[in-house]
Amino acid sequence: MESVKKWFRQTKAQKMVEVLNEKGYTGIYCDTADEAKNKILELVKKGSTVAVGGSVTTGDMGIVDIFIGEDYKFFERYNQPTWEAVFETYRQSMLADYLVTSTTALTKNGELVNTDSSGNRVAGMIFGPKNVIVVLGTNKIVNNLDDAFKRIREVAPMNAKRLGHVAPCVETGVCEDCQVAGRICNFSGIIHNGRKVPGRITIIVVAEELGY
Repeated sequence: MESVKKWFRQTKAQKMVEVLNEKGYTGIYCDTADEAKNKILELVKKGSTVAVGGSVTTGDMGIVDIFIGEDYKFFERYNQPTWEAVFETYRQSMLADYLVTSTTALTKNGELVNTDSSGNRVAGMIFGPKNVIVVLGTNKIVNNLDDAFKRIREVAPMNAKRLGHVAPCVETGVCEDCQVAGRICNFSGIIHNGRKVPGRITIIVVAEELGY
């Protein structure tokens, strides 16, 4: 049964890559997360400045730990003494050579859809860093924009819980469309295609389920 599921994910990912290339992105297919990790390291030149968006996918892949090492100039967002210092790192990372992140949803029409707490990931994907590399599993592929925002609402409580936000969804497990300071859903962005700056956005689709 697992072999059939793998085949299904492979065909889904390969078809998605075809759509992405038609929409002006650089679409890349990878069979496994390890293969995707190696591809990212192949694309990101050593010595470059690198920023990452908050992402369970990239964290689970171990790619962040490599960027923190001495081969790259990493915008360190994880070990800052204050929130003000974290926020300043977010600001400075808008000038990175590479932004490596995931996406919350990717429509079958090739639209990247995300909602952020601080907005640094959404902003960086749209404008700023010279190169953007997005990696995702087939579990994040949805039919349309409505389904994309539905998916965002479904995973928001898990992200809020993971990050320690004080919001109603952490208690109930469902989006309450709250209006509190700890709200995790503050800024949304849609990237419709990759045509404005050819070659800037690379999207790696992995034939596995990754992240939330």
